[in-house]
Amino acid sequence: MPDTAALASRPPRTEFLPFAPPLIGAEEKAELLDTLDSGWITKGPKTERFEQEFAAYVGAKHAVGLHSCTAALHLALIALGIGEGDEVITTTFTFASTGHAIQYVGATPVFLDCDRRTFNIAVDEIQSRITGRTRAIIPVHYGGQACLMDEIRAIAKARNLYVIEDAAHAAGSEYKGRKVGTLSDVTCFSFYATKNMTTGEGGMATSDDPEVIERIKVLSMYGISDARRIWQRYAPKGSWWYDIVELGYKYNMMDLQAALGIPQLCKLDGFNERRRHFAEMYNTAFADLPEIEVPEMLPYVKHAWHLYPILIRPERLTIDRNAFIEELRSENIGTSVLWIPLHMHSYYRNRFGYRPGDFPNALHIYERIINLPISPRMNDNDVLDVIGAIRRIIDRHRR
Repeated sequence: MPDTAALASRPPRTEFLPFAPPLIGAEEKAELLDTLDSGWITKGPKTERFEQEFAAYVGAKHAVGLHSCTAALHLALIALGIGEGDEVITTTFTFASTGHAIQYVGATPVFLDCDRRTFNIAVDEIQSRITGRTRAIIPVHYGGQACLMDEIRAIAKARNLYVIEDAAHAAGSEYKGRKVGTLSDVTCFSFYATKNMTTGEGGMATSDDPEVIERIKVLSMYGISDARRIWQRYAPKGSWWYDIVELGYKYNMMDLQAALGIPQLCKLDGFNERRRHFAEMYNTAFADLPEIEVPEMLPYVKHAWHLYPILIRPERLTIDRNAFIEELRSENIGTSVLWIPLHMHSYYRNRFGYRPGDFPNALHIYERIINLPISPRMNDNDVLDVIGAIRRIIDRHRR
């Protein structure tokens, strides 16, 4: 890697670098064409194959493909019997999916602050927020770094609570040698377009409990009693008969999505290695800059690096975070801000009476965070362009 200080003199990019473009190759195109040629494009044999292969990859006994991680969270809560009047503890530093899913079942989200080092749920606050109505904890693995799952599971076991992981960022992450997907009652993954592996839209729920997974399958297909047979009714030995046993949803995955997911899963470890390589380049290049903070990595976590966040230190700069983002945009560098904490959104403020300062760590992070481009579609020169732009902006605005 070139001398990092010298990268400030690197010429600016002439083409825009997107924040998180997917990497789709010949294998995905071939699998999609095979699906189209098969004459069966909705939930069917490829979805089942993808479910089996994903379960094997994470080491879970069972998996069910769904339309989204939001759907997985929603159905996991129902399958575990959580509903009206219950409380579910989670973090405010997450996306809408986590808080919304809790309310879909009539439960109340109980927000905690996040850890300033990892941006994950503040585990030391959990005990104080448990009440007689608490039924579950939903930790969110921010950016691909697993939460303190031993501590969370110990609290849950002692208080007879369920743990549902929001692993939207954590496909391929590991915690103490175990893949995320085997550490709780249910784990929910996202395969959205920007994720470490993608099916365009899509999600997966994994669990070692066959009854929970079977309930999720039934709920994901309108509440039809044999959710697997429903797609086989057009086969030579299929039957037209079906029975709706409960109020379900249309949350299933399609074979078209699974056709993308099957080769993407095969590439996931390689994708994540490229992300780790780029993260290390960023870490090295920013080590001498007191104007920004780089992510802290826990030693017993294998980070999937879905996100690479930096925090600017506004007291050392003459511009704020928003202006910093605009200057990056003017240098053709795409970024994002993940996330605006849930308690700061109008809906949550109006419904629950939250104020921005109620969760000081989340507010501190939000006011400073910039998520830099990181994707296996990038190359080293792309990363060097980002580094050069960061250093030039800091040089121009250093106090």
